[in-house]
Amino acid sequence: MTSDVLRLTAELMAIDSTSGREGELMAHVALMLESRGWRVTRIPVTPSRVDVFATCVREPFVTLSTHLDTVPPYIPPRIDGDTLWGRGSCDAKGIAAAMILAAEQLRERNVPIALLFVVGEEVTHDGAIAANASPTTSRAIIDGEPTEGKLALGTKGAVRGTIRTTGVAAHSAYPHLGDSAIAKLIALLAELPHLELPHDELLGPTTINVGQISGGVADNVIAPSAEARIMVRLVSDVEEVWALLEQWIAGRATIERGSLVPAIRLGSVAGFETMVAAFATDIPALTRWGTPYLYGPGSIHVAHTSDERITRAELESAVAGYVRLGEAALAAAQIVAM
Repeated sequence: MTSDVLRLTAELMAIDSTSGREGELMAHVALMLESRGWRVTRIPVTPSRVDVFATCVREPFVTLSTHLDTVPPYIPPRIDGDTLWGRGSCDAKGIAAAMILAAEQLRERNVPIALLFVVGEEVTHDGAIAANASPTTSRAIIDGEPTEGKLALGTKGAVRGTIRTTGVAAHSAYPHLGDSAIAKLIALLAELPHLELPHDELLGPTTINVGQISGGVADNVIAPSAEARIMVRLVSDVEEVWALLEQWIAGRATIERGSLVPAIRLGSVAGFETMVAAFATDIPALTRWGTPYLYGPGSIHVAHTSDERITRAELESAVAGYVRLGEAALAAAQIVAM
């Protein structure tokens, strides 16, 4: 039952929990928390996957929460001095370790605290959705993501989309007999940087990433079909942006809307340096858990990379930060309740 936050992070990282394969780690975390004196509830998500909810009181008011799934590939932990390298070091197993140690301090101070660790954040947010369907007395939720030790005032949203073009197949030696869907798609995508999209004073600009492109059947065949998968980082209502995209396409292709996470504003606490997160989180799926806050150690710029890492100093500072936030969130929730 280590109180060394770096070692605790490495323990969590030692178990591969890439999205969809979180079962072993969640079982380990549940047993570990029970051994540390927490009352643990396992919230079913899929037949082999659960969220872990732990509390020290019957009616917790403040919840520390993050996700324990990671993006692939699995990279085992490696400690080099006071730096911990590997998958999940900052996104978000280091955050989970800091939350556990902070929650134990808050428990000693009689703060009605709870821990919620979910699965699936990196893909469909199914863990958060399952948790939101469970009964809760929480009045504030402090979500953990890498924010460089700053309190986020808001997060951009995200919507996925698939753009599809069609053409006519023909022998590539006679291009005039065909109609290339790939050529049409490339022409469309070249216009994306020139679109006028919404800008928000707090959240900044709407951005669009072309994440995947596919199409065609062979090198010597004019492509009869092609598609591009995009992700739009939202700062406004999705309907406004989607109408602009449909207007831009203007019948030259089809566009299909995928999963959506809306942009949100978040709770603030005096004394914290602040930032705005361009990435999406589980918070929009946890609407029943109270006023949302977002804070965590580590940089999003190394998350999802082969150089993912975090330092002991960042983790120890986060433990203290979560204690401060927990007490401030409780005070704010009590004022609202009055």
